[in-house]
Order: sequence, then structure tokens, then C-alpha cells
Amino acid sequence: MNSTNPKVAIWLLCGCFLIFCMVVIGGITRLTGSGLSITEWKPIMGAIPPLNAEDWQIAFQKYKQIPQFQKINYDFKIEDFKSIYWWEFIHRFFGRVIGIAFIIPFLWFYIKGKFDRSTLRKALFLFLLGGLQGVFGWLMVKSGLSERTNVSHIRLALHLITAFITFGFTLYFALEILMGKVNSITEKLMKKLVNILFIIVTIQIIYGAFVAGLHAGKIYNTYPLMNGKLIPDGLFYLQPMWINFFDNQVLVQFIHRFLAVVIVILSFILFYFSKIGKTNSFQKKGIIFFLSSVFLQFILGIFTLLTSVNITLAVLHQAGAFILFSACVYLLFISKKNFQ
Repeated sequence: MNSTNPKVAIWLLCGCFLIFCMVVIGGITRLTGSGLSITEWKPIMGAIPPLNAEDWQIAFQKYKQIPQFQKINYDFKIEDFKSIYWWEFIHRFFGRVIGIAFIIPFLWFYIKGKFDRSTLRKALFLFLLGGLQGVFGWLMVKSGLSERTNVSHIRLALHLITAFITFGFTLYFALEILMGKVNSITEKLMKKLVNILFIIVTIQIIYGAFVAGLHAGKIYNTYPLMNGKLIPDGLFYLQPMWINFFDNQVLVQFIHRFLAVVIVILSFILFYFSKIGKTNSFQKKGIIFFLSSVFLQFILGIFTLLTSVNITLAVLHQAGAFILFSACVYLLFISKKNFQ
């Protein structure tokens, strides 16, 4: 089998696009408070929405049993419920579409002998990541069905970062097929910078999920100061101290701001060394793309904060994170020496 089959790469890139759309829809679902409207996980039968008034009433009665309705949306009528139900339904339905879009072409490629052993292992690992994403998604929803009025921000972060990992692995897989061997970045410092940036960007995405889950973006809606200070009060008021890094709105927002600045600085350092070091055209374009993505995401983050998390800007900010992560994966790819 020729593992450089472009049809396999096209399949993977289409999967990347679908995952991107899925995360954007998930962001809208979260921002509209729709994520807990469907209180059951039915992978097969759940693909069918309520079809008549009786079905809608049954779904609505189930929603009335959870704390979100009882404490927050207690004045909801059936039409209000429908407005949040549809976003969650679309989110879950799109997840099923992605599953089909991966499984059917995979079976066709397998039957036609388009996979060698290495490529087949990677494809199967991709399915494992997709399955984990679905499980983590349900565990996230389940966390808001008994005592909480929203989902656990820790499980939200786990669900989101799994989506990014799945996307990143799929994109890297496709690049291996499309590009094969490329000349690597020769300077060790540049390689280290790329690796460090990838790690920091990943941590930043996780803290973005913490900010979203804790609604930390709705406090201190000024920039660059927080309540008139660069370093605000209340960073470590929770005990034990380590809990603040996960549960403290103030510290979580502060870390998210701080990491954004660190990424900007390191990006310009990488750009500087690309100008004085040995880089090929792929690497130069990749670094420009990455730097542009960082700048766009930084500006979107500031305006999202200043508007107290305007839904449109927040969705664009989440989409921008995907673009930035894509650029980071590409940089990681071209910084390696050997590709199979």
C-alpha cells in the first residue's frame, strides 16, 4: 500500500474540518446555556428529536427534574425549552455525523487495501480518541444533572482538550501523508521554542475552558488591569492553595491573561530567529501563519473580555483557538527531522 494516498489525506482533512465545526457548535451550545437540555445519553435513539407535542412534553418534564431548571430556568415555558434543546441536539447530532464520516471511508479504505500497518494503527488510535471524546462529553453533561446548575469546568476542559488532541492528531496524520519528508528546522533553539509554544498553547486552551466553565470572563472586564491592578487581590484565597489554580475565578482569569502575553512574546522571538536562522519556505510560511494566528487570537480575547463575553466574539475566540492550534501543530510537524 502507498501510505501517501492523497484520498486518505483528504478524508482526514475533512475530518479536521468537521471537528472544527463540532467545537464551534459546542461553544454556541455552552454560551446559550443549552448543554443540559437533553438529560439522557442515547447514542442510537437519541438521533431522533421529539416529533410531536407529547414527545416535547416528556423531554421537558425530564429537564424539569434537574437543578438548572429548578434554580435558574424555573420560569421556562415549552418554547423556551425548545430554544435550548435544539442547540444541544445539533451538537450531539453533529457528533454522530462525524462518527459516520470517519467510519464509512475507513471501512472502504481498509477493504481496498489503502492502509499499511503503521497507517492502520494510527487510524484505529484516531477512533479511540473519538470514542473518548464522546464518553467525556457525556461525563461532562452528567456532572450538571444532580447537584450543580452547570457542568463541571474540569470535565468541560477534559472534553474540550480531547477534541483538540483528536483534531491535532488527525491534522498531523494528514500532513505526514501529504508532505512526507521535509527539511527540518536546523537550529536547536527554534525546535525548543516550537515545543515550548505547543505546550503553552495547550495549557492555555485548558485554562480557556476553565475560564468558560467558571464564567471567569465575566469578572474584571478591563485590560490590561484587573480592578486597577496588574496583579489583582484574591489570587490565593481558597484553601488548600493548589485549588486556586483550578477553582478560583480570579487566578484562572489571571493565568489565562498571563499565558496569552507569554505566547505573544515567544512568538515574536520565534519570528526573529526565523529571520536570522536557516529556514525553508514551508517553515517561513508556517511561522508567519502562527504569528498571525497569535495576534488574531490575542485581539479576539481582549475584545471578548471587554464585552463581558459577547456570544459572537466568544465563539470567534474559540474558533481562533482552533486556528492557532492548527498553526502550532503545523510548526511541530515541520520541526521534526524524519517522517514515516
